[in-house]
Amino acid sequence: MMFRLLFLAVVAMAMSCFAAPPPKRTIVHWMSYDEAFEKAKKAPKLIFVDLYADWCVPCRIMEANVYSDPTVASLLNTRFYSVKLNADSQDSIMCDGQKKTVQRCYFDVWELSALPAFVLIAPKGLSILTVTDSMSPQELQLMLYQFLEKEKEWIER
Repeated sequence: MMFRLLFLAVVAMAMSCFAAPPPKRTIVHWMSYDEAFEKAKKAPKLIFVDLYADWCVPCRIMEANVYSDPTVASLLNTRFYSVKLNADSQDSIMCDGQKKTVQRCYFDVWELSALPAFVLIAPKGLSILTVTDSMSPQELQLMLYQFLEKEKEWIER
């Protein structure tokens, strides 16, 4: 009996050594697409849209490693309205003045073809630019700072 308990304790300790660490939690305050535009009407800011798909491994890596970065999260939470959209979604949204599914906006309006992808949208609803790339926290920070340099000009669009 004692041997069995000792054996189980050793097995449990060994398994805990090989267990994967829990994924980092995102600290970005994502909101719905509609909520971002409602907020942008009252307090104009650029809208940062992260497009992902459940099957996209680089998207999961970005979620775990980039959006959990405190500087990235702080920039997205304070200077942008941040939205996460599933590129495969059949939900209808307005993209560049056209009502389409997220999937059709992804392909037809934003002309994207890979994930992860990002769309920067002016408060009035017109897309400013799209980016298709996996990034490190530092690369995304640099890109966000570059967006903010043109913020005043782009908010008027």
